[in-house]
Amino acid sequence: MVQDRTLGSRLFGVVNFTLLAIVALATVLPFLHVVAGSFTTSAEIAAHKFVLIPKVWSIEAYRFIFSTNTIFRAIAVSIGVTAIGTLFSMLISSMMAYGLARKDLDGRRVIMFLVVFTMLFQGGLIPTFLVVKEIGLVDKYAALVLPLAISAFNMIILRNFFQNIPEGLEESAKIDGCNDIGIFFRIVLPLSMPVIATVSLFYAVTYWNTYLSAILYLNDSKMWPIQVLLRQIVVLASGFDAGASLDGEVPPPDQAVKMAVIVVSTLPILIVYPFLQKHFAKGALVGSIKG
Repeated sequence: MVQDRTLGSRLFGVVNFTLLAIVALATVLPFLHVVAGSFTTSAEIAAHKFVLIPKVWSIEAYRFIFSTNTIFRAIAVSIGVTAIGTLFSMLISSMMAYGLARKDLDGRRVIMFLVVFTMLFQGGLIPTFLVVKEIGLVDKYAALVLPLAISAFNMIILRNFFQNIPEGLEESAKIDGCNDIGIFFRIVLPLSMPVIATVSLFYAVTYWNTYLSAILYLNDSKMWPIQVLLRQIVVLASGFDAGASLDGEVPPPDQAVKMAVIVVSTLPILIVYPFLQKHFAKGALVGSIKG
Protein backbone atom coordinates (compact mmCIF):
# COMPACT_ATOMS: atom_id res chain seq x y z
CA MET A 1 0.00 0.00 0.00
CA VAL A 2 2.80 2.41 0.95
CA GLN A 3 4.73 1.48 -2.19
CA ASP A 4 1.64 2.07 -4.37
CA ARG A 5 1.26 5.54 -2.86
CA THR A 6 4.93 6.25 -3.43
CA LEU A 7 4.68 5.17 -7.07
CA GLY A 8 1.53 7.23 -7.52
CA SER A 9 3.17 10.23 -5.89
CA ARG A 10 6.16 9.93 -8.21
CA LEU A 11 3.90 9.59 -11.24
CA PHE A 12 1.92 12.62 -10.11
CA GLY A 13 5.15 14.60 -9.77
CA VAL A 14 6.32 13.58 -13.25
CA VAL A 15 3.00 14.59 -14.79
CA ASN A 16 3.05 17.93 -12.97
CA PHE A 17 6.63 18.61 -14.01
CA THR A 18 5.84 17.76 -17.63
CA LEU A 19 2.77 20.01 -17.73
CA LEU A 20 4.60 22.89 -16.08
CA ALA A 21 7.54 22.48 -18.48
CA ILE A 22 5.16 22.64 -21.45
CA VAL A 23 3.48 25.76 -20.07
CA ALA A 24 6.88 27.35 -19.37
CA LEU A 25 8.08 26.63 -22.91
CA ALA A 26 4.85 28.00 -24.38
CA THR A 27 5.48 31.19 -22.41
CA VAL A 28 9.20 31.58 -23.03
CA LEU A 29 9.54 30.47 -26.66
CA PRO A 30 7.57 33.40 -28.18
CA PHE A 31 9.73 35.88 -26.29
CA LEU A 32 12.92 34.07 -27.38
CA HIS A 33 11.62 34.24 -30.95
CA VAL A 34 11.15 37.99 -30.63
CA VAL A 35 14.65 38.48 -29.20
CA ALA A 36 16.23 36.28 -31.89
CA GLY A 37 14.19 37.99 -34.62
CA SER A 38 15.45 41.37 -33.53
CA PHE A 39 19.03 40.22 -34.21
CA THR A 40 18.40 38.79 -37.66
CA THR A 41 17.21 39.94 -41.07
CA SER A 42 13.65 40.22 -42.26
CA ALA A 43 14.42 37.76 -45.07
CA GLU A 44 15.29 35.05 -42.56
CA ILE A 45 12.15 35.79 -40.55
CA ALA A 46 10.05 35.52 -43.71
CA ALA A 47 11.77 32.28 -44.75
CA HIS A 48 11.61 30.43 -41.44
CA LYS A 49 8.65 32.12 -39.72
CA PHE A 50 9.87 30.97 -36.29
CA VAL A 51 13.49 31.81 -35.41
CA LEU A 52 15.25 30.84 -32.19
CA ILE A 53 18.87 31.01 -33.30
CA PRO A 54 19.57 33.41 -36.18
CA LYS A 55 21.68 32.05 -39.03
CA VAL A 56 22.66 35.58 -39.99
CA TRP A 57 23.23 37.90 -37.04
CA SER A 58 22.46 41.57 -37.55
CA ILE A 59 22.10 44.61 -35.31
CA GLU A 60 20.67 46.86 -38.02
CA ALA A 61 17.31 47.03 -36.25
CA TYR A 62 18.88 48.35 -33.04
CA ARG A 63 21.18 50.63 -35.02
CA PHE A 64 18.11 52.11 -36.67
CA ILE A 65 16.26 52.56 -33.36
CA PHE A 66 19.23 54.22 -31.65
CA SER A 67 20.30 56.24 -34.68
CA THR A 68 18.94 59.43 -33.12
CA ASN A 69 19.33 61.09 -29.74
CA THR A 70 15.55 61.37 -29.59
CA ILE A 71 15.34 57.80 -28.31
CA PHE A 72 17.51 58.62 -25.28
CA ARG A 73 15.38 61.65 -24.45
CA ALA A 74 12.24 59.51 -24.67
CA ILE A 75 13.80 56.88 -22.40
CA ALA A 76 14.68 59.61 -19.87
CA VAL A 77 11.09 60.88 -20.00
CA SER A 78 9.68 57.41 -19.40
CA ILE A 79 12.09 56.74 -16.52
CA GLY A 80 11.20 60.05 -14.89
CA VAL A 81 7.46 59.60 -15.31
CA THR A 82 7.67 56.01 -14.06
CA ALA A 83 9.76 56.86 -10.99
CA ILE A 84 7.82 59.97 -9.95
CA GLY A 85 4.45 58.48 -10.84
CA THR A 86 5.09 55.25 -8.92
CA LEU A 87 6.25 57.11 -5.80
CA PHE A 88 3.29 59.51 -5.93
CA SER A 89 0.77 56.74 -6.59
CA MET A 90 2.13 54.56 -3.81
CA LEU A 91 2.03 57.46 -1.36
CA ILE A 92 -1.59 58.43 -1.92
CA SER A 93 -2.80 54.85 -2.45
CA SER A 94 -1.19 53.53 0.72
CA MET A 95 -2.40 56.48 2.81
CA MET A 96 -5.96 56.07 1.57
CA ALA A 97 -5.79 52.30 2.03
CA TYR A 98 -4.53 52.69 5.60
CA GLY A 99 -7.35 55.09 6.43
CA LEU A 100 -9.98 52.73 5.02
CA ALA A 101 -8.40 49.81 6.89
CA ARG A 102 -9.05 51.55 10.21
CA LYS A 103 -12.24 50.24 11.80
CA ASP A 104 -12.79 53.48 13.70
CA LEU A 105 -13.05 55.58 10.51
CA ASP A 106 -16.56 57.01 10.19
CA GLY A 107 -18.16 56.47 6.79
CA ARG A 108 -15.55 54.04 5.53
CA ARG A 109 -18.22 51.75 4.06
CA VAL A 110 -19.63 54.61 1.99
CA ILE A 111 -16.14 55.57 0.79
CA MET A 112 -15.37 51.96 -0.11
CA PHE A 113 -18.62 51.77 -2.07
CA LEU A 114 -17.60 54.84 -4.05
CA VAL A 115 -14.16 53.34 -4.70
CA VAL A 116 -15.63 50.06 -5.96
CA PHE A 117 -18.18 52.00 -8.01
CA THR A 118 -15.36 53.57 -10.03
CA MET A 119 -14.16 50.08 -10.97
CA LEU A 120 -17.51 49.35 -12.62
CA PHE A 121 -18.50 52.73 -14.04
CA GLN A 122 -16.13 55.38 -15.38
CA GLY A 123 -16.61 58.75 -17.02
CA GLY A 124 -14.96 57.68 -20.26
CA LEU A 125 -12.29 59.07 -22.54
CA ILE A 126 -13.88 62.37 -23.59
CA PRO A 127 -14.89 63.55 -20.07
CA THR A 128 -11.43 62.67 -18.79
CA PHE A 129 -9.79 64.64 -21.60
CA LEU A 130 -12.03 67.64 -20.90
CA VAL A 131 -11.13 67.57 -17.19
CA VAL A 132 -7.40 67.35 -17.96
CA LYS A 133 -7.72 70.23 -20.43
CA GLU A 134 -9.72 72.44 -18.08
CA ILE A 135 -7.21 72.13 -15.24
CA GLY A 136 -4.37 73.06 -17.60
CA LEU A 137 -2.43 69.81 -17.83
CA VAL A 138 -2.19 69.61 -21.62
CA ASP A 139 1.45 69.54 -22.76
CA LYS A 140 2.62 68.93 -19.20
CA TYR A 141 4.16 65.78 -17.79
CA ALA A 142 1.65 65.91 -14.94
CA ALA A 143 -0.95 64.76 -17.47
CA LEU A 144 0.85 61.41 -17.59
CA VAL A 145 0.74 61.01 -13.81
CA LEU A 146 -2.34 62.58 -12.25
CA PRO A 147 -5.04 60.80 -14.31
CA LEU A 148 -3.43 57.46 -13.38
CA ALA A 149 -2.39 58.44 -9.86
CA ILE A 150 -4.58 55.97 -7.99
CA SER A 151 -6.00 52.60 -8.98
CA ALA A 152 -9.01 51.31 -7.07
CA PHE A 153 -7.82 47.73 -7.52
CA ASN A 154 -4.34 48.45 -6.17
CA MET A 155 -5.75 50.46 -3.28
CA ILE A 156 -8.04 47.57 -2.27
CA ILE A 157 -5.07 45.16 -2.29
CA LEU A 158 -3.21 47.51 0.06
CA ARG A 159 -6.24 47.94 2.30
CA ASN A 160 -6.77 44.19 2.65
CA PHE A 161 -3.13 43.76 3.63
CA PHE A 162 -3.22 46.59 6.17
CA GLN A 163 -6.30 45.08 7.81
CA ASN A 164 -4.27 42.02 8.79
CA ILE A 165 -1.63 43.95 10.71
CA PRO A 166 -2.22 43.26 14.44
CA GLU A 167 -3.93 46.13 16.21
CA GLY A 168 -1.69 45.55 19.21
CA LEU A 169 1.26 47.00 17.34
CA GLU A 170 -0.59 50.27 16.77
CA GLU A 171 -1.78 50.39 20.36
CA SER A 172 1.76 49.85 21.62
CA ALA A 173 3.02 52.65 19.42
CA LYS A 174 0.33 55.00 20.70
CA ILE A 175 1.30 54.18 24.28
CA ASP A 176 4.87 55.18 23.36
CA GLY A 177 3.55 58.52 22.13
CA CYS A 178 3.47 57.86 18.38
CA ASN A 179 0.73 59.59 16.38
CA ASP A 180 -1.17 58.18 13.39
CA ILE A 181 1.32 59.49 10.84
CA GLY A 182 4.22 58.04 12.79
CA ILE A 183 2.44 54.69 13.08
CA PHE A 184 1.86 54.65 9.33
CA PHE A 185 5.45 55.42 8.34
CA ARG A 186 7.30 53.65 11.18
CA ILE A 187 5.11 50.59 11.79
CA VAL A 188 2.72 49.88 8.93
CA LEU A 189 4.90 50.53 5.89
CA PRO A 190 7.97 48.56 7.10
CA LEU A 191 5.70 45.57 7.81
CA SER A 192 4.05 45.83 4.40
CA MET A 193 7.05 45.52 2.09
CA PRO A 194 5.69 42.47 0.18
CA VAL A 195 2.49 44.22 -0.85
CA ILE A 196 4.29 47.55 -1.32
CA ALA A 197 6.72 45.90 -3.77
CA THR A 198 3.88 44.16 -5.59
CA VAL A 199 1.69 47.24 -6.03
CA SER A 200 4.73 49.36 -6.91
CA LEU A 201 5.46 46.97 -9.78
CA PHE A 202 1.85 47.25 -10.95
CA TYR A 203 2.08 51.04 -10.99
CA ALA A 204 5.53 51.05 -12.58
CA VAL A 205 4.37 48.85 -15.45
CA THR A 206 1.35 51.11 -15.97
CA TYR A 207 3.46 54.28 -16.14
CA TRP A 208 6.17 52.70 -18.27
CA ASN A 209 3.59 51.54 -20.81
CA THR A 210 1.89 54.96 -20.91
CA TYR A 211 0.81 55.45 -24.49
CA LEU A 212 -2.75 56.72 -24.84
CA SER A 213 -2.30 59.50 -22.28
CA ALA A 214 0.78 60.77 -24.12
CA ILE A 215 -1.04 60.69 -27.45
CA LEU A 216 -3.99 62.63 -26.02
CA TYR A 217 -2.29 65.19 -23.80
CA LEU A 218 1.17 65.83 -25.29
CA ASN A 219 1.31 67.74 -28.55
CA ASP A 220 5.05 68.38 -28.41
CA SER A 221 6.93 65.39 -29.83
CA LYS A 222 9.97 66.28 -27.69
CA MET A 223 7.94 65.32 -24.61
CA TRP A 224 6.93 61.89 -25.88
CA PRO A 225 7.74 58.88 -23.71
CA ILE A 226 9.45 55.82 -25.12
CA GLN A 227 6.26 53.94 -26.06
CA VAL A 228 4.99 56.68 -28.36
CA LEU A 229 8.37 57.17 -30.00
CA LEU A 230 8.76 53.44 -30.59
CA ARG A 231 5.40 53.42 -32.30
CA GLN A 232 6.61 56.16 -34.63
CA ILE A 233 9.75 54.15 -35.37
CA VAL A 234 7.63 51.13 -36.28
CA VAL A 235 5.54 53.30 -38.61
CA LEU A 236 8.68 54.56 -40.37
CA ALA A 237 10.19 51.10 -40.66
CA SER A 238 6.94 49.61 -41.94
CA GLY A 239 7.01 51.80 -45.02
CA PHE A 240 4.00 54.00 -44.25
CA ASP A 241 6.27 56.95 -45.01
CA ALA A 242 8.66 55.65 -47.62
CA GLY A 243 10.67 58.85 -47.83
CA ALA A 244 11.09 59.25 -44.06
CA SER A 245 14.02 58.14 -41.96
CA LEU A 246 15.65 58.92 -38.66
CA ASP A 247 18.55 61.36 -39.12
CA GLY A 248 19.22 60.13 -42.62
CA GLU A 249 19.39 56.44 -41.70
CA VAL A 250 17.85 54.04 -44.22
CA PRO A 251 15.13 52.04 -42.45
CA PRO A 252 15.96 48.33 -42.16
CA PRO A 253 13.33 45.61 -42.75
CA ASP A 254 10.24 46.27 -40.68
CA GLN A 255 9.87 42.85 -39.01
CA ALA A 256 13.26 43.05 -37.29
CA VAL A 257 12.51 46.60 -36.14
CA LYS A 258 9.14 45.59 -34.70
CA MET A 259 10.78 42.84 -32.68
CA ALA A 260 13.60 45.13 -31.56
CA VAL A 261 10.99 47.66 -30.41
CA ILE A 262 9.31 44.99 -28.28
CA VAL A 263 12.65 44.10 -26.69
CA VAL A 264 13.55 47.74 -25.96
CA SER A 265 10.15 48.49 -24.43
CA THR A 266 10.07 45.31 -22.31
CA LEU A 267 13.68 45.06 -21.13
CA PRO A 268 13.54 47.67 -18.30
CA ILE A 269 10.62 45.92 -16.59
CA LEU A 270 12.38 42.57 -16.96
CA ILE A 271 15.45 44.05 -15.28
CA VAL A 272 13.45 45.42 -12.35
CA TYR A 273 11.24 42.37 -11.79
CA PRO A 274 13.87 39.97 -10.33
CA PHE A 275 14.52 42.42 -7.48
CA LEU A 276 10.80 42.41 -6.57
CA GLN A 277 10.01 38.80 -7.42
CA LYS A 278 10.51 37.46 -3.89
CA HIS A 279 7.85 39.84 -2.61
CA PHE A 280 5.54 39.64 -5.62
CA ALA A 281 3.68 36.34 -5.07
CA LYS A 282 3.30 36.84 -1.33
CA GLY A 283 2.08 40.42 -1.63
CA ALA A 284 -0.43 39.71 -4.40
CA LEU A 285 -1.83 36.63 -2.65
CA VAL A 286 -2.16 38.06 0.86
CA GLY A 287 -3.42 41.43 -0.32
CA SER A 288 -6.05 39.87 -2.58
CA ILE A 289 -7.71 37.17 -0.47
CA LYS A 290 -7.40 38.26 3.15
CA GLY A 291 -9.54 40.76 4.96
